[in-house]
Amino acid sequence: MISAFDLLTSDVMRYPLIIAVLIGLTAPVVGTFLVQKRLSLLGDGLGHVALTGVAVGWLVGAWLSVSPGDLLAIPGALAASVLGALAIEYVREVGHTSRDVALAILFYGGIAGGVVIIQLAGGTSQNLMGYLFGSLSTVTSTDLTIAVVLAVVVLAVGLGLSGLLAAVTTDEEFARASGLPVRLVNVLIAVMAALTVTLSMRIVGALMVSALMIVPVAAAQTMVIGFGRTMRTAMAIAVAASLGGLLITVYVDLPPGGVIVLLSIGVYAIGLLSRAVLGAPVGRIRSGAGRSARTEARGEVRDTTEARSTADAGDATRAPRTSRHLT
Repeated sequence: MISAFDLLTSDVMRYPLIIAVLIGLTAPVVGTFLVQKRLSLLGDGLGHVALTGVAVGWLVGAWLSVSPGDLLAIPGALAASVLGALAIEYVREVGHTSRDVALAILFYGGIAGGVVIIQLAGGTSQNLMGYLFGSLSTVTSTDLTIAVVLAVVVLAVGLGLSGLLAAVTTDEEFARASGLPVRLVNVLIAVMAALTVTLSMRIVGALMVSALMIVPVAAAQTMVIGFGRTMRTAMAIAVAASLGGLLITVYVDLPPGGVIVLLSIGVYAIGLLSRAVLGAPVGRIRSGAGRSARTEARGEVRDTTEARSTADAGDATRAPRTSRHLT
């Protein structure tokens, strides 16, 4: 039996465990905003697009004869997923295609492009399996470095601007009327989702990462009320599920992504049953959470607009004083 100490000191498990914690922290942060915007499937679409990026990385690596052959796979996935996120926002803002149709095109075009391009690179669709469902044996120090950088960026933006992001995602029309940068915030959330997909591909897999963004948030909504509390609870659930899933795969030969997602769904089921036993309908709880989130978000909007008004008033009072001084 492998001890916990052996796991932490093993070169094979140390990197996956660190990345698992990073995934558990970042995925629910992005997922909280996606759930609030009713864009739960965005991560799925970006995951499929990221597969095309992986295949392009393989193809470029084959042309350049780099070693190992998948050295450029993760950078390719990052570029493809970010471009896909920007394309979705472009279609949503100025295009004439509905959001669900655009997501469907990302779904099918991403997986089809990945299979075709990986074949052109001299590989087979089997080369994509580790990126589809996650794999522990392929994680390297380079993957860890990329994961740390992406996680720091996502957490810095998601937590540092949480009030602004919550205001826009909870009530976009109210935020727009209040003068907040709605378009910029939407782009930021889409790019954060793309970074999270890239961060999670090695461990969870492109097909499973969207679930880790959404399911812990859904589970948290059955337990707590409020935007901030939901996010923090979802982060705790996702970290526990990620670490638990990896530990299970050490002893049982199973894909880590599937185990992690099933553990998250198990927590969600427990939350539903607990609420049923306590006699509080889940729909009412979610509505309460939504009202609480809207209250928090509108408070953030008021704070922002009041700060702007104060600054404008200060400028207006300072201007005459400056004029008198000059005369």
